[in-house]
Amino acid sequence: MSSPRRSDRRDRWRSHLLSTLSGQSDGRPAWVQAIAEGDDVGYFGPGSASWAVHGGMATMVAGIRALLMQTLHPGAMAGVHDWSRYKEDPLGRLTGTIRWLVTVTFADTVVADRESGRVAHFHERVRGEYVDNHGETVPYTAGDPELLSWVHVVFTDAFLASHTLWDAPIPGGADTYVREWAKAGELIGVQDAPRSEAELRGQLEAFRASGVLKSDERVREAVRFIRRPPLAKGFLPAYRIMFAGAVASLPKEYRRMLGLRRSPLPVIWATGRVLAVVRRVMGSESSSEEAALSRIRRLARSATL
Repeated sequence: MSSPRRSDRRDRWRSHLLSTLSGQSDGRPAWVQAIAEGDDVGYFGPGSASWAVHGGMATMVAGIRALLMQTLHPGAMAGVHDWSRYKEDPLGRLTGTIRWLVTVTFADTVVADRESGRVAHFHERVRGEYVDNHGETVPYTAGDPELLSWVHVVFTDAFLASHTLWDAPIPGGADTYVREWAKAGELIGVQDAPRSEAELRGQLEAFRASGVLKSDERVREAVRFIRRPPLAKGFLPAYRIMFAGAVASLPKEYRRMLGLRRSPLPVIWATGRVLAVVRRVMGSESSSEEAALSRIRRLARSATL
């Protein structure tokens, strides 16, 4: 039996994690409640690759890896720098991204479409200019096909790589996950989203080989922030390990561009241990997955009447 002191510490940790990820200490903001509503299973459903990947604990490391990679496209970095309040409200930006990811994964199709429309509408307002690797000034909007493709590719790659390293086998394998998640990209306007692991690797390499990726002071500033975000002190040791694990999971060419080095310590193993602790604290199912299962059970009962 755990001591009251240990139980209190665990509850505080859980509350902080839920607040960080969802914006609410109980993990049930209004957008999670909406997942329990609706009239169909959704785009994926129980047993899908997307449910397995996005319902796993490795998503915590995947988010770090995806944010690091995203900074390397100067257009994506300009959008964050010019339009995001990540310094003033870093958790607000994080929960906004999580809201879309989780809703499209677990909600019914109507709610998923509505949430994707909200994101696409926001993208219409995000515009400006950036300086490319050749010193040329380039106009951008967040809805540019190249930027949408970059963000989709690095997010898909990050979640796939992290789940492969730290979680159970994916139902149907990597190709099934990439093919399923292409639908999420299409919902926000991604063109020619990859539909296999090979296509994903090919598109990522095409970005690198094109010379469009760039490392500059904006990237270094963002990396410093991602390395040391304003989290509760009690959670920082675990975050530092997960950050080191995310860095270690990156191919060396991207680590070099980001100005990061792989730790000589066994951080892949240590990250796995941290995620195991998080799983014990948080439980095997997220509030979003619970809401989705509640909806699906309701639909199943209605179908038998």
